Amino acid sequence: MNLRDEEILRELKLYPLWVRRDLPVEASRMGGGAADTHQESPAVAELVSGAVEAQQTAMGIASLNPSCSWLELKQKVRDCTACQLRAGCTQTVFGVGDEKAEWLFVGEGPGADEDARGEPFVGQAGKLLDNMLAAIKLKRGANVYIANIVKCRPPDNRNPEADEIAACLPYLQQQIALIKPKLIVALGKVAATSLLGRDATLGSLRGTVHDFHGTPLIVTYHPAYLLRSPAEKAKAWQDLCFAVQQMK
Repeated sequence: MNLRDEEILRELKLYPLWVRRDLPVEASRMGGGAADTHQESPAVAELVSGAVEAQQTAMGIASLNPSCSWLELKQKVRDCTACQLRAGCTQTVFGVGDEKAEWLFVGEGPGADEDARGEPFVGQAGKLLDNMLAAIKLKRGANVYIANIVKCRPPDNRNPEADEIAACLPYLQQQIALIKPKLIVALGKVAATSLLGRDATLGSLRGTVHDFHGTPLIVTYHPAYLLRSPAEKAKAWQDLCFAVQQMK
């Protein structure tokens, strides 16, 4: 192991304790259901039912041309005023990375740093995400694309509301259609429930391969949650190892 790898694992609270990559999925379910029911902020629970409805509604909102190009899609997002979020943010945060990536990571929405720079995951959570990627030999922009459920920053970094998710989700769906990733990694409960369109705890969604319109999808913790709960980083590492197994 080189010094850089050791530094990354120390940052993730995984060194010198390692988790075997061949650990059976059922044995690596990261703590099970009960321990996971309290993760992320309590306000997330209030969003779940609305997010499910939003995913169902989104297919009929902001109908996009199936042949819409990257340039056209970026313009549509930049000009979008479909929900109240656009009026309160500095700029839209479209997404970043390799537009033919095999890996797609989807978070919740932009924060203050992302709103200022126009790129997802650039603050402390972004630094942790970059370390998570490095731990599985990936890096931002190289076979990796990063996006969010909503493209505009919610005020005071609150969770996006159901109608905001419904207005924005078709843009992400079009991004997925253009990228054609081999695997989607949903970061956090908001991303997971919005994409899957069903109410479930994060604990029950982890350690399983889900289907998003033909594309495999797995669920792990949002980096911002891991910053607040560093003890859970080992569980996120298990998720990442599980993701790597799916790509073999």
